[in-house]
Amino acid sequence: MSNVKNYTEQGGEKTVIGGSLDIVEGGKLLFNGAEAKPVVNQADSTAADVASLVTDFNALLAKLKAAGLMDAE
Repeated sequence: MSNVKNYTEQGGEKTVIGGSLDIVEGGKLLFNGAEAKPVVNQADSTAADVASLVTDFNALLAKLKAAGLMDAE
């Protein structure tokens, strides 16, 4: 057993991150070729009714999609 926290298994099919993954300037995190970026902040909802809550929720979904963390369709 190794004491290394981050490693790629033999054959390269699986990489294990037991420490941290630091993506520095110029580096990218890709999901199926699309770059994942930090999500723009979504303010806490202050919705007083269901329609307003739906609006807030849809804004969050749009931000997740724009960041590449959710497929658009």
